[in-house]
Amino acid sequence: MHAVLLADEDDFEGWRDSARGLAIAGVPPRDVTWQVGQGGGELFGDEAPPPAADGPAFAVPRAFLTLAQTVICHSDPERFALLYTLLCRIRSNSKAMEDGADAIVQRLERMAKEVRRDMHKMHAFLRFREVAEEGAERFVAWFEPDHHIVRATAGFFVRRFAGMRWSILTPELSIHWDGERLTEGPGAARADAPSGDPVEETWKTYYSSIFNPARLKVGAMLKEMPKKYWKNMPETALVAPLIAGAQGREAAMVEASKRKLSEAEVQGLATADKAERRLQPGSNALAAWEAILADAKACTHCHLYKHATQTVFGEGPLDARIMFVGEQPGDQEDLAGRPFVGPAGQLFDRALGEAGVDRTQTYVTNAVKHFKFERRGKRRIHQKPEAPEIEACRWWIEQERTLIRPPVTVALGATAARSLFGRVMTISRVRGEPLELPDGGEAWVTVHPSFLLRLPDPDKKRDEYARFVEDLARIGQRAKALG
Repeated sequence: MHAVLLADEDDFEGWRDSARGLAIAGVPPRDVTWQVGQGGGELFGDEAPPPAADGPAFAVPRAFLTLAQTVICHSDPERFALLYTLLCRIRSNSKAMEDGADAIVQRLERMAKEVRRDMHKMHAFLRFREVAEEGAERFVAWFEPDHHIVRATAGFFVRRFAGMRWSILTPELSIHWDGERLTEGPGAARADAPSGDPVEETWKTYYSSIFNPARLKVGAMLKEMPKKYWKNMPETALVAPLIAGAQGREAAMVEASKRKLSEAEVQGLATADKAERRLQPGSNALAAWEAILADAKACTHCHLYKHATQTVFGEGPLDARIMFVGEQPGDQEDLAGRPFVGPAGQLFDRALGEAGVDRTQTYVTNAVKHFKFERRGKRRIHQKPEAPEIEACRWWIEQERTLIRPPVTVALGATAARSLFGRVMTISRVRGEPLELPDGGEAWVTVHPSFLLRLPDPDKKRDEYARFVEDLARIGQRAKALG
């Protein structure tokens, strides 16, 4: 028997190196035991350590390594042995992973799916709360994952909250980010995490305003957001009354139909929630938007805030049928604090007018909220945002779209498309056709108006401008068709 002692529950590198040496030495899976911790005591006293991997190297499919990295994070103690068994099969049959009927392949794929789902829940249901700490702000969150995913998800939170000082506490281990370095600490208890902070009332106002009873499916909601996570999230205190209110409105509509009210009265009940969302003083929607704006003005999620004049947030009616997303504010936008007011914005306004789209009835924003530039003397020259900066600002776009719920969202340029879809997209391949966003909404992609300004050839500029106007006209007609 060969005993393998791994450093941690998610020690992929340790498993990989040991498994490679065992496979090269031809050790069958039944002769290997896998253990995690500081030592196995007398249980492993007479067992041999794994042999060194000094034999001929062998290749495995990239898909297997990806699967193994994910499955290692699972809580099933048999995962190491199952992965080693599959590795041995792959060494003798490179297509072993393609056998979808194989019980081990099915079990490992199921484990990987459960790990990915747990990671998704950590991304979605973890809530930071501010704690008092001398010298600087600090935020602390508590989470209880089902699997060993904390290290695997750390990068997500570092990218998303790069400018914050935060800690995530879990029963197994804790991770801490000081703005520059990520460190680990021992596990914690729920009592070690704060129970609330002043920001939560603002968050509850926002959540109430975006709650959509027309899409309410209680069973599906509980499946996606089990009650286990409710105690971590301030907005869940509102779920029961919001559900009750939605059910009350539904009952009113049913009663209205029984009493054979006029079509106008029934329609009035059906559109009550939409009316409440309009940008009016005192409305929930306006309060929520103002709360998001206040947070965005203090955003330090990436380094761009250090040099820009101010955050440039979106503007427009909250019941807009079209939401335009550009790249980032330019020099004039940075100074004015409003999107699309510089040369590209003026060209954009002219094109919208020719396309028959009223800009005042659209919501206009940018994928990145701070101006990125290179200073040359007194001039500030625009620089294209990079992936971490786009990712850091995606949260703001998601909140704007969630609040406004536009029937049509338009990406102006490649940066905006990457922000909306979460991946690099080629404009020429997707331009001019409706696309489905990850959340189910409809999006269109076209060029950014600054692209037209940069074209040196007059004829080319004229043709591309005409095509841009045509895109905007089709988008306007589509928004009308969606009602």
